[in-house]
Amino acid sequence: MSSSDWTPERIAALIALWNEELPTSEIGRRLCITKNAVIGKVHRLGLPKRRLPPEKPEAAQVVRLGELRSGMCSWPLGNPGDDSFHFCGAETMTGKPYCSRHCDVAYVKTAKDRGKTTAA
Repeated sequence: MSSSDWTPERIAALIALWNEELPTSEIGRRLCITKNAVIGKVHRLGLPKRRLPPEKPEAAQVVRLGELRSGMCSWPLGNPGDDSFHFCGAETMTGKPYCSRHCDVAYVKTAKDRGKTTAA
């Protein structure tokens, strides 16, 4: 597949990997494209610029698999083979396994859902 084949699924994967703040070279490797193709598509999509590199989480903030409880976001962070691998652990959205930030990445809204508005 070439970098010109940007299917909705590949775009969703790019956005998810970008939101995990992976390096562009790693995103490219995972999508089998060049890092320049990643940078170009990110620019064309208007994705937010990267923040400063995140600080390493403090030991109290790292949630390992055995520490996950009901109501904690189970979004995986990092490479499962690394010692630094952990889970988000933030408060989940009602009825979902993820926090609001990770639900935005995990779930694709259908055209039917996009038209819905909530009453104030």
